[in-house]
Amino acid sequence: MRNTFSGIYYKHQKGENIVSVIAGASAKEHSFIQIISSKESYYFKFPYSKPSELFKIGNNTFSTNGMIISIEENDALIYGEIKYSELTPLRYDIMGPFRYVPMQCKHKILSLHHRLNGSLSICGETIDFDGGAGYIEGDFGTSFPKNYIWIQCSDFQENACIVASVADIPFSGLCFRGCICVVSINGVEYRMATYLGVRILCCCEHRIVLKQGSLYLEIEINAGTGQKLIAPENGGMVREIRECIMCGAHFRFIADGKVLFDQSSDKASFEFAD
Repeated sequence: MRNTFSGIYYKHQKGENIVSVIAGASAKEHSFIQIISSKESYYFKFPYSKPSELFKIGNNTFSTNGMIISIEENDALIYGEIKYSELTPLRYDIMGPFRYVPMQCKHKILSLHHRLNGSLSICGETIDFDGGAGYIEGDFGTSFPKNYIWIQCSDFQENACIVASVADIPFSGLCFRGCICVVSINGVEYRMATYLGVRILCCCEHRIVLKQGSLYLEIEINAGTGQKLIAPENGGMVREIRECIMCGAHFRFIADGKVLFDQSSDKASFEFAD
């Protein structure tokens, strides 16, 4: 247990305002809260507490019903409450059969899209999230993949959410490139994944192209340098990566020869480690 980590990623979005909060724990070290906005990122350490469905870290509480934040440390004062409703879980686990296999890092998606009610105050700036949209995912294991790409977006003209990740996965002394992806359009969920036979036609910092049977997804990415994010390595929170919480991207999705989705957004969230 001493080389494991777990973390839940809560994204909050309304208009031009996006704030992500990560609540997690390193069994080797401590519990932590990371807060990421388009302007700044913060990392706060707390005494270790075991993650659960109702995760309490200091005076802060996290669950799929919402979060209560109360942090005052050095020059940072961050507080507020956001409630979640109308959560949208996946039809089945995003890991598919791999959920039963020992792996370096496993992933879960708790809600593709839900409604927000509340606000956060970050160092003197109060951000209203009433009527905004949320997204929740989690990771647990020992380390993030050495090389990976991740993008998520639900800022579209219609009710849609797209999340895709490609990573180099060490397994039984070998390494393979794995993929998990969900395209949800007006309540219809399309799944693309290694365990379903997806082919990764292109994967780089600016482009992802996936094909699986009659499904085809193309993502063009225009991201900046982003903010600092602390990530796990061998259970310790010691690795520094970057997350661009709000970047431009174009998504084109085809099923059975028909273009079902072809839209751009300037509010996608993106991570790339290489």
